[in-house]
Amino acid sequence: MDKRELEVGDIVQLDPDNNGQFGGQFLVVTEPKSWGCQGFVLWDDPARSEGAVCYKGRAFLRPTWDRMEFIGKAHWLKKEEEDV
Repeated sequence: MDKRELEVGDIVQLDPDNNGQFGGQFLVVTEPKSWGCQGFVLWDDPARSEGAVCYKGRAFLRPTWDRMEFIGKAHWLKKEEEDV
């Protein structure tokens, strides 16, 4: 994907060839970055997280522009207690 303006709640798909076991997953953007984004995929197996930070059923990842493609926007985002 070429660099673009991302927002919290955007959905990107992770490149299946360059993201290990997370390839092909849909990632919800939580923080746009100049080099890509930070976000999470739904993931409930911390033992198979390949170094990703897992928390409450989510694996947090930091893909760069060349490892993802823009899909669209999430309509609803569940907030955690600490986010409110």
